[in-house]
Amino acid sequence: MLTKRQKQILDFIKKYSKKNSYSPSMEEIAEHLGVSSVATVHEHLENLKKKGYLDRQEHQPRSATIYNDRSNGLVEIPLLGVITAGEPIEPIENPEPIQVSKRMLSRSGRHYALKVQGDSMIGEGIFDGDTVIVREQNQINDGETAVAYLPDKNEATLKKIYRLKNKWKLQPANPTMKPFYEKNIEIKGRVTNILRKIK
Repeated sequence: MLTKRQKQILDFIKKYSKKNSYSPSMEEIAEHLGVSSVATVHEHLENLKKKGYLDRQEHQPRSATIYNDRSNGLVEIPLLGVITAGEPIEPIENPEPIQVSKRMLSRSGRHYALKVQGDSMIGEGIFDGDTVIVREQNQINDGETAVAYLPDKNEATLKKIYRLKNKWKLQPANPTMKPFYEKNIEIKGRVTNILRKIK
């Protein structure tokens, strides 16, 4: 039997997930309910999980999934490591699976996840500590946020990518940072969604 508050939370998660293709954070649920304590929201979510109404992964932001909403079921994708949103760093390739909502993925293609370090992409809503979901592809449109591998440096970075006449422009989404240019890059995928780190 659901309490009035639990039904409010379920309805909000369902409505929010349908609109945004990912579930709300605990802060957003608290704001919707008009409560100041995230701990209260956490307790409600745990009770809903025990009652079998939803599933959520501990320490995994935006992971609340309503069981009877089949279109929002969980799937596993590999977490390939850390990608920088500052200066390029060497990628870590030690695949670990994480569970995400199907609604966070494109309708086709292979997907993987990367944990973000740095703040060069804050203008795109990608912050230090977030996890980005990436659709594996080797071509993108100008201005899209993508994972670029720099073979001459054996490094990878997360930037907005532009194709110029004889080189590539890698543009941060942060007004305090300047773009840099590379002649040789490989596109490893396009960012399709973000798992927000809850502070």
